[in-house]
Amino acid sequence: MPKRSKTELGAIIVAGGSGTRFWPLSTPERPKQFLTLFGERSMLQETFDRVAGIVPAKRVLIVTGDNFVDLVRRQLPELPPRNVIGEPVPRDTAAAMTLGTIVFRKRFGNLPLLIMPADHVISPVEQFRKTVLSAAKAAVEDGAIYTLGIKPAWPSSSYGYLEYGPRVRSDGGVEHFELVRFKEKPDLATAQRYLEDGRFYWNSGIFVWTPDVILEEIRDFLPEHYSRLMPMADLDDSTLKRKALKEAYEPLRKISIDFGVMEQSGRVRVIRADFNWSDVGGWLAIESFLEEDGAGNRVRGEIQSHDAAGNIVYCDTPEETVALVGVKNLVVVRAGNCTLVVHKDRTEEIKHLVQQMIRSAKSKKSRKKA
Repeated sequence: MPKRSKTELGAIIVAGGSGTRFWPLSTPERPKQFLTLFGERSMLQETFDRVAGIVPAKRVLIVTGDNFVDLVRRQLPELPPRNVIGEPVPRDTAAAMTLGTIVFRKRFGNLPLLIMPADHVISPVEQFRKTVLSAAKAAVEDGAIYTLGIKPAWPSSSYGYLEYGPRVRSDGGVEHFELVRFKEKPDLATAQRYLEDGRFYWNSGIFVWTPDVILEEIRDFLPEHYSRLMPMADLDDSTLKRKALKEAYEPLRKISIDFGVMEQSGRVRVIRADFNWSDVGGWLAIESFLEEDGAGNRVRGEIQSHDAAGNIVYCDTPEETVALVGVKNLVVVRAGNCTLVVHKDRTEEIKHLVQQMIRSAKSKKSRKKA
């Protein structure tokens, strides 16, 4: 059994998003966070397991889309049903995190909060927990807002960056720094400069704060979010409350917590996260988690190949067989009655394909009704 911490804290797991980059395995009805990509537990379940060693289930809230509430409750029966909060419409992370924090404070007071997405892969778990507890302690003592930074492994243009300044704390090997500024996703040349500079971390999207402090910042920098969502503190599943939440949510602009608050706040610090981290942003990100077949192909399922190398093959049903002849650097995915074949260099375009398919399906539906 993991050693329990004396630090009391809570957690909000944000489980929204459509996961279009993982089509055809991920669909609008069952996006990435609910999939079992690795092992026997879904990414949401693994995120909950990671948190459960330091936060009791009663203090874990899940913020997700209305249409996923039942699915979350089935995947996490350990949670009280009312701890799964459904957003009536998607409004990005600022709205989700604001709502979750407001509800949490009403139920549990000003305990420090860990905020994290439901679709990350992190190891070792004990180092992650040690880092979070260090951030929680400092958030309470210093009134700081913490973000966890990942040391860049390559010059990625897919992540935001955190420029860090002087060290302000050292807590048993966990290093705390001033945050100089957030940087938007750069082009490749700028990302290379960041990597060479050595003063930049990837933005993990994992935060630690106390409700009182973050809600003060939201009140100052996102006043409409604050005023509209504050009356939702005693949210429940009643029809009246759900109607009120929808009326509060719909006018909100879509904005991330990074742009809405973090880039403007002077209370943000960064901790260097000394653990392995991946946001599993698309098919290329799972390559290192798959077995190699001896020809440089990374595979889940059965593969028969001749003069084929450097491919990623993923079968939703491991017993399925994919045969490759004379091809290199492809991603081949079999899921249900769908097959995806795309070059590794063009996997970012999968989301455009999915959008096109959704538009086509809507058009066909409209023609049938006519």
